[in-house]
Order: sequence, then structure tokens, then C-alpha cells
Amino acid sequence: MTDPTHREGYAPFGDCQTWYRVTGDLHSGKVPLVALHGGPGCTHDYIDSLTDLAATGRAVVHYDQIGNGRSTHRPEAPAGFWTVDLFLAELDALLAHLGIAGRYALLGQSWGGMLGAEHAVRQPKGLHGLVIANSPSSMATWVEGCNALRRDLPAEAARALDAGDATGDYRNPAYLDASRLFYERHVCRALPWPDEVTRTFDWIDRDPTVYHTMNGPSEFRVIGSLRDWSVVDRLPQVQAPTLVISGRHDEAQPITVRPFAERIPGAEWVIFENSSHMPHVEERALYMQTVARFLDRLE
Repeated sequence: MTDPTHREGYAPFGDCQTWYRVTGDLHSGKVPLVALHGGPGCTHDYIDSLTDLAATGRAVVHYDQIGNGRSTHRPEAPAGFWTVDLFLAELDALLAHLGIAGRYALLGQSWGGMLGAEHAVRQPKGLHGLVIANSPSSMATWVEGCNALRRDLPAEAARALDAGDATGDYRNPAYLDASRLFYERHVCRALPWPDEVTRTFDWIDRDPTVYHTMNGPSEFRVIGSLRDWSVVDRLPQVQAPTLVISGRHDEAQPITVRPFAERIPGAEWVIFENSSHMPHVEERALYMQTVARFLDRLE
């Protein structure tokens, strides 16, 4: 098994540029996989492990969405600039730039799965398969699940989070410590966090424009433009074969994941028992085997 090659570049998107990296050969004969990172406002770094799948002979495409990482940043853009339609258009532009719009698969993690579902309900002819990993089907059920997990935190941490929500002081050290405890339980349980996970959080700290505008100050405080988002009623429109993934300790609780499995025709749901929100890090080998088997069935 040869070591896959890497190729980086920029795809034009309006007056912006989307950074991307291709690992492997896009024309190997296997359906290429495009990875959609979470947030909104994260970067590709924390899902870097998906390059493991290129060792099977399948090209894997990572990219940083506009406003994040190595792509064009727009901190001056008004809040209305950051929309689901913007990121759908960017994805279409990238697929066209790479010449794979007629044949590809998507793996979307967290917000990336929301974006992937929004893409899939439009029934694009080139979409051969979809992996929705650790994603909410609606923000209302996401918040409901997160709040249930939050109530299980130690009393002192719960009080710190309540105080931050009441005052709006989300940079208070007590609030940040309590948030970190939640993240270590329900976002990534692989401690200490791997470098690629830390890199993504560092990018958000550097420019939180997209995350704060669309999500809010934290994973469980969703007050941004996505607060009323839902794809539940449109899920039966998805025609592509679909694999749904979540972790047993995931902040994406079953209440928000289940509609994907129940409403997308033929969808398969796999729960990783020793993982939270990042089974691609927490149970890396099993995760790659599971995704690889699903993708191989698409050929």
C-alpha cells in the first residue's frame, strides 16, 4: 500500500478563495470523498485523520470553509453574509473546480453534516453517498440534548454556566473552565486533546466571526442565526445512500440524531460506544473501518 500524495490549492469563490487539500488520486476509479468540517467556524484540522481513508486508494478532499483557517476571512462582513446558502454555493464551486461534481461522496461532521444534509435534499446527481457524523437534525433538539447533559455536570460547573448565561460574560474564567469540562466529556474524550483538535480551537480563538454569528458563544448556547434551523421535514428527499454516526457520550444526543436514521430512506445508524463528538479521534481505527466499508459499497 503506497503512501498517498498530497496536493494543496485554492478554489475561487466570488471575491474569496477556498483552501483545499487532496490526498490521493481523484481519478483512481473510487468515488472521492469530500470532508465537511464542523462549527460553523471550525477548520479541517480536527478531521485530518480522515486522510487514513486515502490509504485504501480513495482520494480524500479536505477544505477550510470561507471565514476559517487558510481560506479567505471576512471579519468585516455583516451577519447576513454568513448563511447556509453561502456554504452550499462554496461547496458547489469546490466540486466544480476539482472536476468531481459528477461523482463524489460527502462526509460531514457536526455542522458539516448539517451542510451535507442541506446539500443532499437538493438531490444533486453527482452525490453517490453521504456520511452524517455527530450532527443535529435541528438546533432545537440539539440544545435540548445539550442542556440535559449540562444538568449532569458537577453543581459548581453548572452554576458557572448559568451565571455566564445570565450575565453574558462568556469569557469569565469560571465559565470557560466549566465549558472545558463539558467539552472533555461530550466533545472529545481523548485527553489530552490531539494536536489537530487543539489547532482547530486555536483557529476559532483567532477569528470567531463565523462561529459567534451562526452558532453563539459555546456549543450549548446557540443564539446565532442557526438557532431555528431544522432539516427534519426535508430528510425524506435525500436519495443518496446514507450512513449516520454518533457517539454514546456525544453532545449530539439521540433526540437530534434519530431523525436522520428514521427519515432518510435506507439510512444506517452506527453508535460508537467509547466516543463523544469525535469518534474519528476517539475510536479512530474502528471509525475508519466503518466508513471505508460503507464507501466501498458505493462502488
